[in-house]
Parts: sequence; C-alpha cells; structure tokens
Amino acid sequence: MTTGLIPGGQPPEPRPTDGLPHPRSRPDDGVALHVDDRPRSSVITARAAASFEPVGRSVATARAFVRDTLQGWGFADIVDDAVVLTSELVTNAVVHAGTHADLLCLRSADGVRVEVSDRYPEREVPLQGSPVTMGSPDREGGRGLQLCAALAGHWGVDYTPTHKTVWFQLDLPERPVGTRAAGPALPAHLLPLADTRVRVAVVQIDRSGAISAWNEDAEELFGYPADQVVGKPLTDLAAWPHTPGTGTGIAEALQLSRWEGSYGIRGADGRVTPVYASHLRVRDTDGEPSTVCLLVRDHERAVLQTPSRVPSSDASSQGDQNTDPFEVFIGSPAPDDLDGLLQRTVERARDMLDGDSAFLLLATDDETELEVRASTGLPSARQRFARVPVEAGPGRYGSARMPAVHEDLLAVPGAVPLLNGTGMRSVVTVPLKVEGRLTGSLGVAAEAPGRYSNEEALRLQFAADRIALAVESARLGELERLRRGSLSFLVEASDLLAGTLDRDQTLALMAQMTVPTLATWCAVYTIADQASEPDLSYVLHEDEELIDGIKSLLSKIAPPDPVPTPGARVWAAPGEAAHDAALRSSMRSLGLSGGPAHQPASGIGPTLATASAVGGETVVLPLVARNRVIGMLTLGKPTDEHFRQEILELAEDLSRRAALALDNARLYSERTAISQALQRSLLPPELPEVEGVEVEVIYRAAGEGNEVGGDFYDIFPISDGAYGFAIGDVCGTGPNAAAVTGLARHALRLLAREGLSGPAVLERLNSAILDEGARSRFLTLLYGEMRPQEDGSAELKVVCAGHPLPLRLRQDGTVEPAAEPQPLLGVMEDLELYEETVTLDPGDVLLCVTDGVTERREGTRMLGDDGLADVLTTCTGLTAGAVAARIMRAVERFASDAPSDDMAILAMRVA
Repeated sequence: MTTGLIPGGQPPEPRPTDGLPHPRSRPDDGVALHVDDRPRSSVITARAAASFEPVGRSVATARAFVRDTLQGWGFADIVDDAVVLTSELVTNAVVHAGTHADLLCLRSADGVRVEVSDRYPEREVPLQGSPVTMGSPDREGGRGLQLCAALAGHWGVDYTPTHKTVWFQLDLPERPVGTRAAGPALPAHLLPLADTRVRVAVVQIDRSGAISAWNEDAEELFGYPADQVVGKPLTDLAAWPHTPGTGTGIAEALQLSRWEGSYGIRGADGRVTPVYASHLRVRDTDGEPSTVCLLVRDHERAVLQTPSRVPSSDASSQGDQNTDPFEVFIGSPAPDDLDGLLQRTVERARDMLDGDSAFLLLATDDETELEVRASTGLPSARQRFARVPVEAGPGRYGSARMPAVHEDLLAVPGAVPLLNGTGMRSVVTVPLKVEGRLTGSLGVAAEAPGRYSNEEALRLQFAADRIALAVESARLGELERLRRGSLSFLVEASDLLAGTLDRDQTLALMAQMTVPTLATWCAVYTIADQASEPDLSYVLHEDEELIDGIKSLLSKIAPPDPVPTPGARVWAAPGEAAHDAALRSSMRSLGLSGGPAHQPASGIGPTLATASAVGGETVVLPLVARNRVIGMLTLGKPTDEHFRQEILELAEDLSRRAALALDNARLYSERTAISQALQRSLLPPELPEVEGVEVEVIYRAAGEGNEVGGDFYDIFPISDGAYGFAIGDVCGTGPNAAAVTGLARHALRLLAREGLSGPAVLERLNSAILDEGARSRFLTLLYGEMRPQEDGSAELKVVCAGHPLPLRLRQDGTVEPAAEPQPLLGVMEDLELYEETVTLDPGDVLLCVTDGVTERREGTRMLGDDGLADVLTTCTGLTAGAVAARIMRAVERFASDAPSDDMAILAMRVA
C-alpha cells in the first residue's frame, strides 16, 4: 500500500502487499497526505533499475546512474532535480541506514518517477495517523523528505515489513505538442546528407541477446534474410568499436534503457558496415524485456541522433555578486567524493560549451603523464585510467600545461591522442593548476569542426581555475585513503607470504592476493636458472571458468622477456593474440574462413570470452631476488580497461616481497630435497622375508622434514638361513645423530657378515664410534641373530647394550623381558659383552622399541616399561603388523603433544 501520496500522485505500479495492511504517513506540519485512489492513466514506457551496496561511493554511482538514465530518455530539463533528490535518498539508505539501496526509475508520458528502497526491517513502521518528523534543514539526516516536498511534483513513502521506499515524481515542463526537442530551421545546403532512400533496420533483441525480429531494411542493408539470423546472438554480427570480434560492449549496451552510438555490422559479403544505432529497452504485456535497435548507415546518423542540447548561458554571468563561482559551475550540493566531483565537472563543462564530449585527466606525481579519470560522450570504459604524456609534442599546443584550441583534428592527427578514433573534430583543453603546479587537464570536444575559439577557452579556463583546488583536495584525500589501504594490504601480504615455504602455495598466494584486488587476471612465470626459459607456472582469473582459456592462450605465445628493470611494463602480446583468436573464431562462425561454417556454439563462446578477459591492458613486473630474475608477475585487465598508477606502484611493492618469498621457498625446497635424499640413503632397504617369522617395523623421526634421526633399525640376512636384526638409539636427534646412525647400521652389516659373534660385533662397533672423537655419540643397541628351526620355533641370540629390554609375549598372554641389560656403546673402550639365547615358540611375539616409546610423557606421567608391557598383554593372537600398530596408537594417545624424540618399533612373531 502506498502512503504519504500527494493528490494526483498515484504510483504507476502498485506494489504487492501480501495481504498485509500498511499504515500511511504524513508530514510533521499536520497536513495529511491522502492516498489518491483515482484510476491510473499514465502508462510506463521505460524503466531502469539498479542496486547499490552500503558504502559511501554508492551515492556517486547512484547519481551517475540517474543522470545517464534521464539524459538517455531525453529529460535533461529535470535531471538536476532528480539527481539532487536521489543523492539525498540514497545517502539516507546506504550511509545512515547502512543497508543496500534499490533504485528504480520509471518513465511515463507525464514525467519521471524515482523510487529508493532501503532494507532496514528494524526501523519502526509508523502507525496510521501518527505524525512523521521530517527533521530540520540543518540536520544531515532530515533533508530527504523536505527536498522531496520542495522539488517534486508528487512524492510519498511506501512501507512493507522489510522495506521502506521513498518515491518522488518530477513532471515535465510544458513543451509544444508532439516535440521532444526542437532545433533551428536550416538552409537546405546545411541539412545532413542521406541516400535517396533512407533505410532504417529494425532489429529486436530478446532477453538472452538473440535476434528475434529482422525487418526488410535490415535484409537490404546487411544482406542476411531474416530466417538466417533470427535466433543468433547479435554479438555474432556486431563489430564493437576498437575491439572487432568481442561482444562485451554491445552486451552491456543492450541492457541499458536507452543507448545511442556507432558500431559495425558484418554483412553477408564479409564486410563491416558502419552503422549508427538507437537502442530502446521495452517489455511486452507479459513483462518479458527486449531491446529494439534502430540502425542506419553511420553517415545518416542525423536520422536517429538525439538533437543537440540547447546551449546554456554562462553560469557566472547569472549569479549575483556573492555567489561562489565553484558552486555556480558544479552546483550545490557538490559531490563529496573524487569520482563524483570529476564526473560532475566534465558534464557541466560539456553543457557549458555545448560539446558532444568532455574529459578530465589528472597528473601523476612527477607531472610527466596524465591519467584519464572522468569522461562523458566517450567510450569511458576504454579510456578510464589510460595515460597520455603531458608533453605530447613541440609547441604550446603539444603541452597540457597551456590552453589549446584545435579547430579540426583531421588537420593535426594525433594532436589529442585521447580522441583518436572517436569522431571528434574540434576540441578545447585547459590545464588545472594549483600554486603553479599542473594537477590535471580539462577538455571539451565536438563532432563538428571549428566549434571553439579562444573565447570558449577563456570560459573553460575560468571554470577550471575555480575547481582546481577542490579537485586537488579530493585527489589528495583519495590518495591518502589508498595509501593507508596499501599499507594494510602489504602488511597482510607479507604475513601470508612469510607463513609458508612451499613453492606451489607461494605461487597460489601471489595470484590470490592480486586477483581481484589489483587485477582481473594474473599469470606467474618462473625461471629455474639463467639458462632456462620462463615457464608458465600459475594462472588465475576472478571467473574460474576463464582460467583454462587464458592458460591455453598464454601457452601459445612467447613469454615476456625476463628484464630485471624494476617497475611495470606494458605487454601487448596477450591482447593481440586474443584479438586475432576472436576475429578468426567470428569469421569461422560466419563461414568466411574458406572451410565449412561452424555453429557459434562450437568454440566461439570461450574464444570471445577469453578475448574479452585479456583484451585490456596487460603489464609485466619482474620478480627479482638476490640479484637474479626468478620470474615475472603478469597482471591483466579485461577489454578496454587500464591500470591506475597507484595500483601499479602497489603491485611493484608486492612483487618485491613475493619474489623474495618465492626464492626462499625455492631454496627451502632444494634443501629439503637434498636432506631427504641423504636421509633416505640411511634407511635400510626393504625388509627381507624370513621364513616362518612375521616382521613389522614402524619408524617415526622427530622434527619436521626429518625421515631419519637418532633411532634406527635393520634386518638383514647373514648366512646359512640366519638373519641379523638390530634396533638402536643414538644420543640426540637430527642430522648429527643421523650421521652416527649411518655409521652404526653399515658397520653392523659388515661385521656380522664376517662371521663374528654378537658381542664381537658390538665391541668393534664401540671402537669405531670412539674413533669419531668429538663427533662420537652414545649409542644404545639391541643386536641379535635369528635362526628359524625345523619345529616351527625360532632361536635368537641377543645382546642388549644399554637399550630398553626386548619383551616376549607368550600365547597365554604373559609378558617377560627377553634379555638382561649390559653397558651402552661409545663410553668405555674395554667392553665385556655376552649374548643370551631365547627360543620363540609358534605364536610368540618379540617386541623391541627405542626409548622414545617408553619415555613418552604427558605432564609428570610416563608410559615406561610397565605401561608398555600392559599394552603388549592385550595383543595376544595378533599378527606382527597389528601388534606394532596397536603399540604405536597407544603411544600417540598417551600424550597430546607431538613426540619430541625419535621412535622405532620392531615386532617379530613366529607364525
């Protein structure tokens, strides 16, 4: 239900209420706002809608959306009032209420209705008949409804349980019946030239972008019969300016409520016909939207083109003596953000000089380049953030530091690079200066030659002088916010990069930090050594479906040169390759490649999508670490987009940090690979199969990345069916202990195979350890020889030199030590060791462990020999593998912390 409606202001389309009653509101002055229940007579002829996030910049975006929409509808007379009201209402929604704002513009024969909805369910809905406080003009949050009451012909407020909608309607001023705009009467020789028979192609495009209607004039102009093109996407035929074969621009234009401009249509003969188009978005009685496109030959554009705006008088001459010149030019209230201020500036400059386009560029810190920041009447997506030199050529007209007037750009091609290929003929540009320093350049251009003289340059310079300080102040504020954000970004990036030493993860982090924060897509090339070619190691796009296409495209072109020069440099190869691939795909789809024609779905989609994704500016930053180029970081934008200078500077800082992190990951990976290779050489080969005996080993080395520590094990054949087995523990962990481990294991094998007894083997090993001098380590060792017997038992001869005693598990579940303790190795020179004989019956288990198992701690508790024996008693009837696994699980569960000592478990069971 609509509430607060001024009589005569019935909304064009009542909103559904879901059967819920909604109260009416009225202003605080006691004047009731009654609902008008008269039948609706106005018919909605066009609509445009948008939603904005709850951030400050959304206000400027909403203003631009309303301005563009109303100007496209030809309602320039009410644009300013609509923009002011929209600005206040959207500010209330996204700033004060902190919610999304839904904006809807409706066009009818009577005027324009604009609705702004916020999603603030906590806000109280007024009861019927209760007064609504509109607020004071001095309060920032109370001006919206007052402005609606002051400026709008009709206004009101709608309430639902979840939304609050404020709407206003602006009536059109009186105009002669049947005219939208009128121009002066012209002599016949000044009228635009057209063919004897003016053909207007009428093409209707459905919601999906496919052609649904194609009239006879379209057949005549382009050579396709209707049945050949109906159902095909318009993008298959349209050649958008500057990017033939890609469909991004035309797809966006088809979504606008109204659009005018030039592009090309590929005819049946393969030639591109330049056309001027007028698009109108409509809907049928079922609510299905479509776009009606009227197309004429480009030189006949006067048939469709909106008449020129009525020249506005010099604002400075209309204001009184006390009027602020800045507000005269910009208007009040002035936009509170840089983008909004710049956009308002170019629009007012264009209107002031009755131009067809206008642009504003800001100077870089070193004043060597100008960066496009705002434009109107130009392909802004292509131009935004594009850079041109301050000194473009010799003479005063080649420098942005001086005012310049060009009567005809065809006579001086390239004089204003920004206008190349735009159809503009005459242009006037003036500098923006603050305290003598160049801060920017403002220009207005027209399609007709000779439109501007020094008089217009003086007027534009006067306006530029008034706004230069405000623009510079807003720019510095934006730079400060960007730099604060950049510092936070770099701090977070440094933390993330420092948190890993894995090469693949570092590459992924590099890409994920740049996309989409700094770029739309990213590719990382790595260089293994100076003799190697760059390798494409990682590709990322904000749309995951495009990653494979970009990777395929980049793999087909030569990588960028690994130049160590710091800073970003432009790399044109990806864009050119994407352009060529898209053009070839489009030609194949039209059957122009000499072979059989392919359907558009056979590859044109991914090719065009890839071309659109990489068709913008691409830059390469070297990854330099330790005075060597180890790779390149490639950042890209989609079709016609450019990087702003601050983003490139931030990317350069990131590339330096990423290069060092990537090189650290490389060094760590190389060191880890070497360490693991050496450690694996210390591990015994595969365990031999002992007839009649099951053998299982579990080994855990302490420390990240270690495969071998101070604990070791070995089982090896000796001779005549006998097998040697050993399990030992070198004092300490890590590489130093592993060195003694290698000595002990290899010495045991060598000495045992010489036919020496167990005590003799250990005594000679003891001498070898002592010979190491300062590098020697204490060593506990359990060594034995095992001989399977014919009766199914196994005879063991064991020497336990300072090692935890082996435990024997009998079939009845009893557990007992299988040896007695003797002195450890590496301490005394003269050892007197002896061996003990143990017979394992079928089903018996011999368990040997290192002290990392028995000394497992949790606080003051320790597993110990008794705890190990208790666990072993539960292993009756288990295989050797199951026994070892149960012991390891018990050790791991005993304490929650990671083990601080190496652990080895050797289980042997007589089958």
